[in-house]
Amino acid sequence: MSDQSGPNDTAGQPRRWSPRPDRPPGRRRGWRRLIPGWRTTLTTLAAFTVLLAGLLVAGYLLVEIPEPKSDAAAQGNVYLYADGSVIARTGDVNRESVPLSRVPDQAREAVLAAEDRDFYSTSAVDPKAMIRAGWNMLRGEGRQSGSTITQQYVKNYYLDQRQTVTRKAKEFVIAVKLDREVSKDEILEGYLNTSYFGRSAYGIQAAAQAYYDKDVDQLGTAESAYLATLLNAPSAYDVEAGPQHRARALSRWNYVLDGMVSEGWLPSGERETMAFPEPVEHRPQSALSGQRGYLVEAVNQHLAARGILDEQRLATGGVRVTTTLDPARQEALGAAVDDQLTALLDEERSQDAAVRAGAASVDIGTGAVVALYGGSDYTEQFISAATRRDYQAASTFKPFVYAAALENRSTNGSGDRIGPGTTYSGASGREVISPDGSGTGWSPENEQDTDYGTLTVSEAMDRSVNAVFAQMGVDVGPEVVRDTAIALGLPESTPGLEEAAGSISLGTSTPSPLDLAHAYATLASHGERRPLVLVTEVTVGDEAVEVPAAEPQRALSREAADATTEVLLGVVDGGTGSAASEVGRPAAGKTGTAEQDKAAWFAGYTPDLATVVALMGQDPETGTQTPMYGALGMERVNGGGVPARIWAQYTAAALEGTPVQDFDLRTGGITDGPSGSPDATPSSGTPSGAPSSGPGTAPEEPGDTPSSPPDDPDEPGQPEPAEPEPPADVPDPPEDLVEPEQPGEGAGN
Repeated sequence: MSDQSGPNDTAGQPRRWSPRPDRPPGRRRGWRRLIPGWRTTLTTLAAFTVLLAGLLVAGYLLVEIPEPKSDAAAQGNVYLYADGSVIARTGDVNRESVPLSRVPDQAREAVLAAEDRDFYSTSAVDPKAMIRAGWNMLRGEGRQSGSTITQQYVKNYYLDQRQTVTRKAKEFVIAVKLDREVSKDEILEGYLNTSYFGRSAYGIQAAAQAYYDKDVDQLGTAESAYLATLLNAPSAYDVEAGPQHRARALSRWNYVLDGMVSEGWLPSGERETMAFPEPVEHRPQSALSGQRGYLVEAVNQHLAARGILDEQRLATGGVRVTTTLDPARQEALGAAVDDQLTALLDEERSQDAAVRAGAASVDIGTGAVVALYGGSDYTEQFISAATRRDYQAASTFKPFVYAAALENRSTNGSGDRIGPGTTYSGASGREVISPDGSGTGWSPENEQDTDYGTLTVSEAMDRSVNAVFAQMGVDVGPEVVRDTAIALGLPESTPGLEEAAGSISLGTSTPSPLDLAHAYATLASHGERRPLVLVTEVTVGDEAVEVPAAEPQRALSREAADATTEVLLGVVDGGTGSAASEVGRPAAGKTGTAEQDKAAWFAGYTPDLATVVALMGQDPETGTQTPMYGALGMERVNGGGVPARIWAQYTAAALEGTPVQDFDLRTGGITDGPSGSPDATPSSGTPSGAPSSGPGTAPEEPGDTPSSPPDDPDEPGQPEPAEPEPPADVPDPPEDLVEPEQPGEGAGN
């Protein structure tokens, strides 16, 4: 076959490659085809812009400025017990509208500095702020507002508080229209008269009266800045509600004043000399006297914390709330406090004026809060002793240390798995040893500086021996102890839990009685944590509001929880909590007495009910924490005394008519063997930590006594002074701001 060549071929030379005429040289191939070209991108953006503009125009034409909502005026709220009977009816919202001319310039400027500094110079909406707030929420920084004052006024006066896309779109359009139809001054006046400031004060005039007992036109700059601070979250910034609230309030108050300086509304020299203006003592309405106010406050906090209804909506009124509170048990709790505490108070004894009581009771099967005791009278003592978080939990924390040890199969210094029969040195003042065998420099003392020699964990729990649980906490690990306490039910934000340290094992954290009752209820329910429930139904007008349900969660293995309960049974049967055995039913519990007798606790449970009772020492004049030495006619006020007796009387009455139940404990062999495990061998003669000279021996250095009064009189065999004849009832002193307690090494005994 002969070779054939085209007319342009050169004999003996290879053919050169040239592009195919049917493939344009600029065409994308492969993965590049997935990226849209600039023409497509511009077309899409243009179409989106036209669509968005069309929607805005349509919304502007279709949405009219509505009539003010009917409930913008005052309405009352109704709070009900679980059986439908009335706890309290709150009256109309406290509000007095005033013209803007009565609001001094410094008050207006403080509000603008706090909420919308560009109010007079920008439009009614701020898309950048809205996008920024949304982005921050997506990043987990909590709910934030990107609303201008105009938008907030529209929400308060014309719309509801629901966080829906439809409501937000209406707010946007109405704000734009309103800004075009009325002046900025009219909008600001409406905003100042409709905003909620806390303390049932609706509007700036009512707020001036509630916080400073004066009319709005008499407000100074510092006072105005504090009222402006409250607009962001009234309950979070009321300085009378506790130390944490004070710190937040001062921070935001400074933010407002600094904003006034930066805007040229306040001279920097005047700002530097300004002191925080303390508000007057809160005087709640008489409809909330007695226990009613404490219950309403707890319910409102519950609704807001769980996102059911916010403070603004609750302040507007028209809300009907059915709670889990049992009126019979509520009455029984009050009667127990009256019989076991109030009857001992003597107005001639100055120490008695410092004693306050708080209690909380939780149904173990459901997690329902069935009773609360916040103080003698809400109108006289504003802060609820049932929910406050500023008194050390003391030895009521020790069961969490033991539960953490069981759950994590921790071992002592001798390598034995920790259980009820594990031995430790109970020598007072013995240095705690770290897991690597080195010293920690921490040497906590026992109550009365008593040495117990070598004793088992079960015996140490009965006698509340600090030396043992301080060492056990280090053996287990402070972080593990902290995580266990949180898993059982203590809020992660509980003061003293933020940074786990060795002293956490002795109860230096400050949960509320309600927090502790939740955690002890988890132990009673075999380690299954049920969410606390305080509200079952909520309606606003004729509309039902969803109450979200939460499922139980496994916090602790049943074996660890039940083994902890088994040890706590001994505390009631013959340990420091023996007074609680008067309940006449199987019961487990733990006493606790805080450093210098500033608080005395009993936390206990039956198979049905978990209840925590606390006595708290608070100076009636200054509001600071104070020792209760000599109160009630007793040398020492301890958790095994009045708190345990209140617990026993209440629990017996609350469970009257119900079958007596035994604890169904399944410890999985944890309690077998002397070292707390089925295959354990007896612990060596040298317990964890330094050796002791034996049970009942004197301190290692005779004559060395504590420099301050003993911290924990919870051990048995320490008789209390004879109680006096019951005197006339004396109400507890007025509540005031409490400064935070600084935990010390001896705290938590």
